[in-house]
Amino acid sequence: MPSIHIATYTSEHQQGVIDLILPIQREEFGLPVTIDAQPDLLAISDVYQRGCGQFWLALDGAEVVGTIALLDIGLQQVALRKMFVRASHRGAEFGVAKALLNTALQWSREKNLRDIYLGTTAHFHAAHRFYEKNGFVEVAANELPENFSAMQIDTKFYRLDLATIYSKN
Repeated sequence: MPSIHIATYTSEHQQGVIDLILPIQREEFGLPVTIDAQPDLLAISDVYQRGCGQFWLALDGAEVVGTIALLDIGLQQVALRKMFVRASHRGAEFGVAKALLNTALQWSREKNLRDIYLGTTAHFHAAHRFYEKNGFVEVAANELPENFSAMQIDTKFYRLDLATIYSKN
């Protein structure tokens, strides 16, 4: 059983992040995406680690096996981005996705955030189930805040009203 710990991103992990995300996008999801099309991965600190945003890693030893990011979009709202878990570390028995999300939720509480929005594609059914199980509710594109910028491939959107999470704890 792997020994997973969650850490805040530092530049020493940049290549590990790229090596995790690009193969998942290309090989599992069949997206013809390159690193050049994702300049945020080359500037994680500048893009994500500002304002109420942050970027975390799930590490198995020194290996990056998962990522999650919150992008500050203003008005005490964030966009969940770059949620990826290596296939070998997926599932409830490993708890990597849940640990990453819990870290982001704890951060959100500390920052007094109001909402987390995310976009995904209609094909990622396991991701939809995960988000819904964790309190995210599907919203129409016209219900997204003006400050949320959807990715080109996003066709399905979710919102987590953090007040519902805070009231349960």
